[in-house]
Amino acid sequence: MITRIIAVVCWLAFAPLAVDAATDDTAKVLHVLNRLGYGPAPGDIEHVRALGVANYIRAQLKPERIALPASLRAQLDALDTLALNPIELYKQYGPPRDPRGEQPDPQARKAARERARVIVQHAAQARLLRAIESPRQLEEVMVDFWFNHFNVYVGKGLDHLWIGAYERDAIRLHAFGRFRDLLGATARHPAMLFYLDNWQNSAPDNAGARGKRRGLNENYARELLELHTLGVDGGYTQADVVAAARVFTGWGLGGARNRGGQGGFYFDAKRHDRGAKNLLGQTIADGGQAEGEQLLDMLARSPATARHIGFKLAQYFVADVPPPALVERLARRFRETDGDIRAVLTTLFTDTDFWNSRHRATKFKTPYHYVVSAARASGAAVRDTRLLAGWLIQQGMPLYGCQTPNGYKNTEDAWLNPDAITRRINLATALASGRLPLTRSRNDETKPMPAVGGDPAAPVPAEGNAIARTLGDPFSTNTRAAIDAAPAPLRAALMLGSPEFMRR
Repeated sequence: MITRIIAVVCWLAFAPLAVDAATDDTAKVLHVLNRLGYGPAPGDIEHVRALGVANYIRAQLKPERIALPASLRAQLDALDTLALNPIELYKQYGPPRDPRGEQPDPQARKAARERARVIVQHAAQARLLRAIESPRQLEEVMVDFWFNHFNVYVGKGLDHLWIGAYERDAIRLHAFGRFRDLLGATARHPAMLFYLDNWQNSAPDNAGARGKRRGLNENYARELLELHTLGVDGGYTQADVVAAARVFTGWGLGGARNRGGQGGFYFDAKRHDRGAKNLLGQTIADGGQAEGEQLLDMLARSPATARHIGFKLAQYFVADVPPPALVERLARRFRETDGDIRAVLTTLFTDTDFWNSRHRATKFKTPYHYVVSAARASGAAVRDTRLLAGWLIQQGMPLYGCQTPNGYKNTEDAWLNPDAITRRINLATALASGRLPLTRSRNDETKPMPAVGGDPAAPVPAEGNAIARTLGDPFSTNTRAAIDAAPAPLRAALMLGSPEFMRR
């Protein structure tokens, strides 16, 4: 069956994509569901029509006012590591400490690492459950956007302990607030301090710096300027990177002694590089930790930062190569509102370029967007996301698994290739056939997890007409003809594997 679906989808992929004319109302509803969220779930199109597109957007911009389903809240509450702060996570799941000050036994360290795997499992389960089940779709999109912008790699040292807390406290908490608050929260979080080595950053030849904490480390300073704020063409120099690194000396981790509070951040004045710093045409006077806060203020208010964030938002929500005029309008709104993210998004979602028909259904879905949108469209009541997380690993986009600080790309050239299409069709077939056990509880460990495409026990296949209604029947003449000509059991899989469903 999969071979037949692959053949049909490959033929469709290279056939002319002439989408039948849809009503403007339907097109707008689908556009907003696919761009502000992860595509329609059963009943979503009817919900947005009843509410009105403008009212739906206003509601999504204030997610705290949208109630979460009781079933989703219960599942999230069961993931107990998500409630722990960084210090608690370190104490309960961190590397063992020998009371005599000696190196812990290697087997004990390995056992502790295995025990700590539950933290990443809980974080991934929560992320996917929210993305699939939450009515706060824009919130989930913005969490994905900002996590990618301020990327942290789970495989770097101790970051597996803090990845869930980082997403909760630094990213999710500030996803709609002021950019400066988001910037500061990521700068001070143990996950970022460890990932970009700023916890080691010390004044050269400082008496308070020992071991790994000896000497200047430029890693965080460089990515702060290049990726987090100004952008690669933001006008900074290598001398600015060095000066910024000097500003952030002493920013580190509180450790098990809980210096600095439950958040895990601690400023060590003994390791700080004293004296004034000159960078970006300004002077930062000697002031300890306040120097870093002053620099973050400067960067958050820079016109280069406004353009950089405007470009990335326009690329994510509108087009791989966004209209320059749109980028400038978003940058101007960013500057006018002192980096108010909600205000910038409001401007974006009311802009004519966002609604221009030439930008509809043109963004190729990343593996993450595809797997979430497919699960939503299938209508399955998801209880276990491990197979979905495993599929993302196969697709080269594991959750929290981007090793480089620039995060995953969201453009077509990064993800469109024959192997990716084949894997997507495999997933579509498994979902449509009901052979993907997403509805069982994580506590049901009576049988091993099957591979994607496989648990033949009591499959509950998706019904093609139901999926077509859920998706608003967006298929081209060619795709619709292929679907109608296929046997009924294949139709749902063809819809989820269609060229139209690959785009948003």
